[in-house]
Amino acid sequence: MGPKLQKDLIDLASESNGGRTLLASDEFFASKENLLKPGRGEFISDKYTDRGKWMDGWESRRKRTAGNDWCILRLGKPGVIKELDIDTNHFVGNFPSQASVDACRVPTFTALGEIMDEVEWTEILSRVELQGDSQNRFAIHYEDSFTHLRLNIYPDGGVARFRVYGQPEDSADDRNSFTDAAASENGGETLACSDMHFSHMENLIKPGIGTGMSDGWETKRRRGPGHDWVILKLGLPWIVERIVVDTLHFKGNFPDSCSIEGCVEPDTDRDAILISTIDWLELLPVSKLSGNQENIFSIASNQTETLTHIRFNIYPDGGVSRLRIIGRPVP
Repeated sequence: MGPKLQKDLIDLASESNGGRTLLASDEFFASKENLLKPGRGEFISDKYTDRGKWMDGWESRRKRTAGNDWCILRLGKPGVIKELDIDTNHFVGNFPSQASVDACRVPTFTALGEIMDEVEWTEILSRVELQGDSQNRFAIHYEDSFTHLRLNIYPDGGVARFRVYGQPEDSADDRNSFTDAAASENGGETLACSDMHFSHMENLIKPGIGTGMSDGWETKRRRGPGHDWVILKLGLPWIVERIVVDTLHFKGNFPDSCSIEGCVEPDTDRDAILISTIDWLELLPVSKLSGNQENIFSIASNQTETLTHIRFNIYPDGGVSRLRIIGRPVP
């Protein structure tokens, strides 16, 4: 169905290109993360979960109230969208009858609350009929470059994969680009932590998204007072603008909350920062976290301290996939 795919386009939303599903209205039967995975999804006839038939896609429960289900995703590569593929492969009696797609352009690490409450969406695909067990492909006629999409399904059901084919914008001209000062590829280092019983603190600053719970930092269950923490050295002196605490894959074992502090100690090594009296500056007060999600926090605009180290506190314990310290370097 639909147009023939142009050869010069790439999938801007694919997991391999850095695409990420951020939030879905419902994912009772199957996870939203499956939408951006490689391939078209598989079908295993005798595989079931405690919630019903296992399906390789995103599947919501049967809607018994007004409205429709939806999923918000961030493109891995912002760009001009030319074609969409809403693939219902293997969904036969449980696919949505219709779908539409909205798009917007915001800075890459815009907080989810801002996207939900403040963003103006552009409808790039009006409500269309879908076929089950099919690649439902549609041409898009917009010249604007977008960063985020919202896939709306009516009223509910399952979609195996969602492909967003387009032309990526030149990263050199990307007005929404950020730099992560904590990333190992930018010179960030983990210096010390309270505990890493299940997985290593160095995973916090690895490139890309976590592949599983073992590819993050997870502490044992705390039975006494106190809380867990990790200290990082930033790759460059930094003014912090946003903080991303990504709890991907951690659903029943993510921390209840977190806080973040920073300091200016450019000549202090690992041992010294543990034994010295450091004047830590609060960047983020104790804040609630959600599991299996990017928790994005904006730092107050009047926060202009140049920082060299970060102390990330979690309460009381748990697992975090990635920690991103977003901002701008200071000469």
